[in-house]
Amino acid sequence: MSEGDSVGESVHGKPSVVYRFFTRLGQIYQSWLDKSTPYTAVRWVVTLGLSFVYMIRVYLLQGWYIVTYALGIYHLNLFIAFLSPKVDPSLMEDSDDGPSLPTKQNEEFRPFIRRLPEFKFWHAATKGILVAMVCTFFDAFNVPVFWPILVMYFIMLFCITMKRQIKHMIKYRYIPFTHGKRRYRGKEDAGKPSPARSGTEAASRVARTVLSHC
Repeated sequence: MSEGDSVGESVHGKPSVVYRFFTRLGQIYQSWLDKSTPYTAVRWVVTLGLSFVYMIRVYLLQGWYIVTYALGIYHLNLFIAFLSPKVDPSLMEDSDDGPSLPTKQNEEFRPFIRRLPEFKFWHAATKGILVAMVCTFFDAFNVPVFWPILVMYFIMLFCITMKRQIKHMIKYRYIPFTHGKRRYRGKEDAGKPSPARSGTEAASRVARTVLSHC
């Protein structure tokens, strides 16, 4: 390969075999991700299964507690981003620009837009478990540590973080779930007379016919 050629190109200016292999591998991986998008429950069951396998492995090996602690902190950050709105309400409370959450029952329905969507949350969480699983095969990541202290630190951090998130939700009055969408009648439904209206019109016609013969 000449000096002017890039890393992913051969002498004739065509992509190398290695570059094409990884490109094709990425396309297959993305295709499987796209196919798994509608199967939310199946995806999370697989992720929970991987978590269970990882915990069993750590328990049997009696080590890699620092990796497990880092994995727990990573999942906690993902969960907080999943519960948080895409636009922080505290940054918009003094601004009239942009959409706001509805405060009355008859206002327009606006779905909750997350900072971290569900699919990205699942994808990142699953990759974190797989990376942690790979780390358990290397002794360099098995740092000696007193694991009860890590458990105590994680519980304290979880409680403090969730308390702050719940206070934020209560202060700005939002729920991280989409619910209560109002349904409106379309043009097809609007053009069709309702049974009550049809009955009323029929009664009026009968009354006019009777009065005309009197």
